[in-house]
Amino acid sequence: MKNAELKQWVQWAKAAGVRAVKTMAETALSMLTVGQAVMDINWVNVASVSAVAGLISLFISIKGLPEVAPVQR
Repeated sequence: MKNAELKQWVQWAKAAGVRAVKTMAETALSMLTVGQAVMDINWVNVASVSAVAGLISLFISIKGLPEVAPVQR
């Protein structure tokens, strides 16, 4: 693997990871409702749905990310 390709892959992994974490946080927050007691929240469900959202975000990032420029050959 060439140095430029390795740098691009690392840049993509960082950008995709940040997007996935943000997606997971947004999903978790969207599952919490105003006025809901902490003990009433199904935390396993929140974590499960958030993890799936993060995985989907990574799959979508495979198509390409606008913040990662393609390697010029």
